[in-house]
Amino acid sequence: MYEADDKMISLIRDDHSLLHMLSAFGIKLGFGDKTVREVCEGQEVDTYTFLTVVNFAINGHLSNRSIGQLSVITLLRYLRAAHVFFLDFELPFIRKELKDALDENDNLAQLILKLYDGYAHSLRSHMNYEEKTLFPYVEKLIDGKVANDTIVETFSKHHDQTDHLLTELKDIIIKYLPSDNLRNNQLSATLYDIFNSERMLYQHVEIEERIFLPAIRLLEQQCRQNDVSQRITNMITGGDEASQEALSEREKEIIVCVVQGMSNKEIADHLFIATNTVTTHRRNIARKLQIHSPAGLTIYAIVNNLVDISTVKL
Repeated sequence: MYEADDKMISLIRDDHSLLHMLSAFGIKLGFGDKTVREVCEGQEVDTYTFLTVVNFAINGHLSNRSIGQLSVITLLRYLRAAHVFFLDFELPFIRKELKDALDENDNLAQLILKLYDGYAHSLRSHMNYEEKTLFPYVEKLIDGKVANDTIVETFSKHHDQTDHLLTELKDIIIKYLPSDNLRNNQLSATLYDIFNSERMLYQHVEIEERIFLPAIRLLEQQCRQNDVSQRITNMITGGDEASQEALSEREKEIIVCVVQGMSNKEIADHLFIATNTVTTHRRNIARKLQIHSPAGLTIYAIVNNLVDISTVKL
């Protein structure tokens, strides 16, 4: 376990793969014998978030309690920088290595390049999706704006499975060893870089799935709790009068029934309407008031004098 008072250079000596992480966090080299805390604070990186990512990447350590203390802004900056590395440097670099090592007149060489281009396209599409859809959504959450969609769950399912493409590519390269010693050495070196890139990408995905997504889910929860608190405050202070006026008399009757503990069928029988109609009314009530629980409707009904508090079972 690395701690804030450890020297930053000690981490790199133990695992040189951290050099890529330092770059993604925006930490520049030349920090001498400074500690992790001194380097992070000097370069405006959240120390706790940095150590959480590093300890998870190196030894798999991750505490559920640590998620709530993470800086989502720091994580977002890290992931964006990692995308730039993969898309603007790593993918083009390996393709150039492949092209230089292969005989472009050979059909098998063309197949290797085609497989690599398919892998690169799949990876680029996924990262572009994150940049255009997920990251702006997270920025809204950071600003305290509540979203009603389920982008995070969609994102989790959207992680493209490109492993089979890369595995197929590596297998062909390993089997395709030309007699030319120069090309053989070039392919071996390229293959090493591909394995290394695959390891970094796997690590990147694990950080997204195990650290970033849980942090976003927690942020969503906090935003929704704050939103509910604000709506209750609005009801108490009269700031929600417009929503009350928007309710129809039938919707107010249904709120009263809900407060009294009636089911949808019981409400339908009581008001002589169809159960589906009750469901539609309740959906409209939730949309207008942005209140989705019986407890929230009870508070609304009491504050707006739809029911007497003495008749409510608290």
